[in-house]
Amino acid sequence: MTNIRFQSFYMAGFECSSHRRRDGVRLDLIASTGHDQLVRDDYLSCAQHGLLTIRDGLRWHLIEREPGRYDWSSWLPMLEAAAERGVQVMWDLFHYGSPDHLDQGSPEFSASYARFAAEAVRLHRDVTGTSAIVCPLNEISFLTWAARNEVFPSIGPDEEGWLKRHLVSAGIAGMRAMRTADPDCRFIWAEPLINVIPRSPAEAGAAEAKRLSQYQTYDMLSGRIAPELGGSLEWLDAIGLNFYPDNQWYLDGSTIPLGHRDYRPLAGMLVETYERYERPLLITETGAEGSARPAWLHYVCDEVRQAVRQGVPVQGVCLYPIASFPGWDDEGHRQFGLFSAPRAGGKREVHEPMAAELSRQQELLARERKPELRSAGLS
Repeated sequence: MTNIRFQSFYMAGFECSSHRRRDGVRLDLIASTGHDQLVRDDYLSCAQHGLLTIRDGLRWHLIEREPGRYDWSSWLPMLEAAAERGVQVMWDLFHYGSPDHLDQGSPEFSASYARFAAEAVRLHRDVTGTSAIVCPLNEISFLTWAARNEVFPSIGPDEEGWLKRHLVSAGIAGMRAMRTADPDCRFIWAEPLINVIPRSPAEAGAAEAKRLSQYQTYDMLSGRIAPELGGSLEWLDAIGLNFYPDNQWYLDGSTIPLGHRDYRPLAGMLVETYERYERPLLITETGAEGSARPAWLHYVCDEVRQAVRQGVPVQGVCLYPIASFPGWDDEGHRQFGLFSAPRAGGKREVHEPMAAELSRQQELLARERKPELRSAGLS
């Protein structure tokens, strides 16, 4: 494992889901947010706010419309825009969506994904001269839940644990193929960070089992469980964690609000995760909606600092999504992040309260890091 050098601690993430809904409608958030047309302006706006590391995505369903034939025209402009604007991009290879000719539950899925992933990192190296940083498969845990609970189309047999193992196996096959294509490519996974509380003492065991289930994907990837899948710590260059205001709840009940006595501090959750895997951590997604945006960023950053003081190597916080986006179901715009949906003339507006809080957090980070830089002779 090699530590990844990020260009900025605070990062931006563009919503890039591309799955089909239960009703068969294909989503393409890169297109519906206007990011495909505004990518150069979007990357420049991020850089102007000090967000020099960005999380973005490929759209596999556009790249491989026919089996084994790759059309990279939807991705090449994004690679060019990143180089032009001087930003570093972490690329999601699979953000829930795959080509229509490929059944995600089929035996062919793993090999098809591995071929696509290898070609992607090879092209990245050829075009940019640098090795790719990729998220191989986004949120295996959530995708597994969504497919079994009629949020996404069902995938594979209705057998407990089957889909998660299937996706982990595909991810490992993909990483092997990517490392063969480019040994220096790096992997960041992104999984939900959750907490589940029992409503009564009788539910304590079930609640704890549900809480611990959040680690199953990383346990498989690291080889702690199901070693026959080929898991190893070498696949975990960084542990990515997605954390939102609704990531804590009572077992089979309501969300626990921030500030409630049962709400578990984020710092403790980060400490637990680091002690489990002893790998660098990254908040790969975090954000709140509407007027709660700056307050949520304030909370997350305070908790991250607490975890760092306890020895947890948190390498970054990704504001995700960085721009407002149409909801998966109703297509009404959700007000998230730093930037609005495109207005007249294709321009995005800045949410000033969020910008002010981000600037404050960046200043706090700079003050905290200055003694480190001075001792290293860099300041």
